Amino acid sequence: MAKHLYQHIDTLWNYMSMNHVLSPADCIFVLCSNDVRVAEYAAELYHQNQAPYIVFSGGVGRFTQGVFDRTEAETFAAIARDSGVPQDAIIIENQASNTGENVIFTYQALSQRSLLPKRLILVQKPFMEKRSFATFVKQWPAEFEEILVTSRWCNWIDYCNDELPLTKVLAALIEDFERIKQYPDKGFQIEMPIPEEVELAYQAVSRHGF
Repeated sequence: MAKHLYQHIDTLWNYMSMNHVLSPADCIFVLCSNDVRVAEYAAELYHQNQAPYIVFSGGVGRFTQGVFDRTEAETFAAIARDSGVPQDAIIIENQASNTGENVIFTYQALSQRSLLPKRLILVQKPFMEKRSFATFVKQWPAEFEEILVTSRWCNWIDYCNDELPLTKVLAALIEDFERIKQYPDKGFQIEMPIPEEVELAYQAVSRHGF
């Protein structure tokens, strides 16, 4: 891979991070996906006493259809239990099929349990931090005090593995960046500033057809 392309991917990847510094919250809110490392990281946060419970949100998405033998939320919850998170500290929302539904359905699941967290830690894949934040702020129906978004951060090369190869990861990165650009006009999320160098990096990476 050419050095300039490497640098453009770096720029785009790093832009997707919120760079939040964590502090204890009322709830760990996991937006489930095809990356089970997110569940492992959420369990670590629970054991660090970052919040008293975890809610896992996710049904069957286009990347997990036929991959998991149950919903994303149930798959992630099982990993958390295997990591020592007690059952009574886990809430499962297993109907959401996109990020907006993650937010809305999780709010409904918590409301039904008379839980109204004001401070939440959102846990996601590294390249989905920014869009998760923008979607939550737009679609969460109640007032909140603080939203922190986190991931087990690493560079894009180290993030890839056999289950998530480079071509698939870069295609997802481009798609998520495009949603950051397009979704505010659709009313799905708040607008996030995009520096010129990030837009140029996106154009350069997308030209390579990932």
